[in-house]
This record gives sequence, structure tokens and C-alpha cells, in this order.
Amino acid sequence: MRLGNRCGCHQREDRSFKIGEFQFPICSRCTGILLGQIISVIFIFVKVNIPIYLDFIFLGIMFLDWYVQFKQIKESTNFRRLITGTLAGIAQINILYQIIIYIIKLF
Repeated sequence: MRLGNRCGCHQREDRSFKIGEFQFPICSRCTGILLGQIISVIFIFVKVNIPIYLDFIFLGIMFLDWYVQFKQIKESTNFRRLITGTLAGIAQINILYQIIIYIIKLF
């Protein structure tokens, strides 16, 4: 459990997946972000190109899910957190990849 805490995850029990009595070391949104980052790396290797505007839409969707919950308009679910986190993880890696490619092309 310390690993998730060191990564900056709040690890709230009600926002984490469980298998039996075992709670995942990171919350459902962080699980999604990690999953999305892995998917994005796979996309890079198989040459799947995601337009940069979609990355910002993906990040916006996660922010919107967080904001609606933060303002107590509607409580998010672990499944929704997983999906929005996955989209954000894909966006994070793709944006970093695009920045690296841009810098490499400068030289």
C-alpha cells in the first residue's frame, strides 16, 4: 500500500477496486491512468496515431468527471473513474511522445 501512497494516490477504500479483501494499492482513477499509459505505449509501437486535440478532450473528460464530483453535483463511480483515468493516461503519454518527437525534429 505504501507504493500507491508514494505515487501520490489517496488510496481511499471507497474509490479503490478490491479482489476479495485485497484492496488495490491505487484508486480506480489512478488504475485507469496507469492502464491508459500502458495502452498508449502499445499504440506508439503499433503506430496508432491519436490527434493531439483528442488528447485534450480526453483530459477534459477526466477533469469534468472530477469537477462534477468535487462540486457534489453527481458522485462518480469506480467504473467511470477507471474509464476517465484510462483516457487521461492515453492522453498523457501521447502528449509527451508528441513533445519528444517535436524536440527531436528540431535537431
